Amino acid sequence: MCRSKNAGVAGYAEAFRPVQSDSQTSEWYSYFENDVLVYGMVMKGKKKMQIYEELVARGLIAQVTNEEEIRKMVNEGKAVFYIGFDPTADSLHVGHFMALCLMKRLQMAGNKPIALIGGGTGMVGDPSGRTDMRKMMTPEIIQHNCDCFKKQMSRFIDFSDGKALMVNNAEWLMNLNYIEFLREVGPHFSVNNMLRAECYKQRMEKGLSFLEFNYMLMQSYDFYELFQRYGCNMQFGGDDQWSNMLGGTELIRRKLGKDAHAMTITLLLNSEGKKMGKTQSGAVWLDPEKTSPFDFYQYWRNVGDADVLKCLRMLTFLPLEQIDEMDKWEGSQLNKAKEILAFELTKLVHGEEEAAKAQEGARALFAGGANTENMPTCELGEEDFTDGNIDILTVLTKSGLAASRSEARRNVEQGGVSADGTQIKDIKAVFAKDQFAGDGVVIKRGKKNFKKVILK
Repeated sequence: MCRSKNAGVAGYAEAFRPVQSDSQTSEWYSYFENDVLVYGMVMKGKKKMQIYEELVARGLIAQVTNEEEIRKMVNEGKAVFYIGFDPTADSLHVGHFMALCLMKRLQMAGNKPIALIGGGTGMVGDPSGRTDMRKMMTPEIIQHNCDCFKKQMSRFIDFSDGKALMVNNAEWLMNLNYIEFLREVGPHFSVNNMLRAECYKQRMEKGLSFLEFNYMLMQSYDFYELFQRYGCNMQFGGDDQWSNMLGGTELIRRKLGKDAHAMTITLLLNSEGKKMGKTQSGAVWLDPEKTSPFDFYQYWRNVGDADVLKCLRMLTFLPLEQIDEMDKWEGSQLNKAKEILAFELTKLVHGEEEAAKAQEGARALFAGGANTENMPTCELGEEDFTDGNIDILTVLTKSGLAASRSEARRNVEQGGVSADGTQIKDIKAVFAKDQFAGDGVVIKRGKKNFKKVILK
């Protein structure tokens, strides 16, 4: 939209001719606002991409049972779909991020999500992608984790007015009679087919327990129950869940004679084929107490050049046209793309205010000239000083930049440690207490790890 005090509409006839193409037509409009001519362009006849086509364009869909039917249901907002989350920790992590974003996209398109919390299946543990058996959890821990999940999911999914449901499969799994379950479900599963399933392959090498072997039946039974209770007609999940999901559609077909559908989400892998969402210190969590908004921002700010555009397409809600324009970016422009990615995802998880703080803190360190107030901080107390001094190895371990003094020593000896931009070369280097007063000292290890160290 443009404004001019001097030009009439006719004067812009040539400059702003309507544009016509096979897909769209542009039409200019004008009006006066406080003696200022306002003119702009509105697009006519542009085909809006429907949600299924958008999911394909973003590279989110891996496998589907019946593409034609699923496309129709999703595009018409008639899908009642579920995604399962086993409460194996007290926080969701980046590995769940794709599923949450998909649920949000589909809900925005008029479909109804069901977040299934695995209070029952969590008692067994999913063997998919595992080389060892999961740690057994008490019912109390599982319930606590379920409560944490709902709070985090509410940032992505609107549970108000029946727009979405959160259901715990403990409602039906915990009260099952073993013999009745075997008779009702067991005849519909071939052990030969189950043993060929991808989800069991890694566990077969080290020994698959009978406990874990039951997981496919339990997940399939979940779909069967949700289909009957809530009219759930579709299941979404990671691509490593395909065998379990097909088990559910087949059980519904055999017992009820009706069709249900399954669709898997592309796994979030980096350019080296490794799952994203893990650091040396462990998973990247959505809980700000486990992974701070700043560290969350930094994780995405530091993704590889080859991965940034893929992540923008798969995880953010930016228009595809905007992301397509970034395909031409290279060199330093990719750093801008990484900033956009980090900001958008931090905003999704932690809100715009925390995203802005994280961005400011990162720029303060790497670009200079910005306020360091929002950097991650470590506080030192009187007990940390000896005769008013503290050595660099203690600073590194106290701040969490090194796991041990021996690791801290190696970091210094390798030239990877600095204080306020000055490289520390001596493992015996010490700092006086008053150096940490006021704005403190920015301690940096390597290119991406740092803390502002201050006095309490």
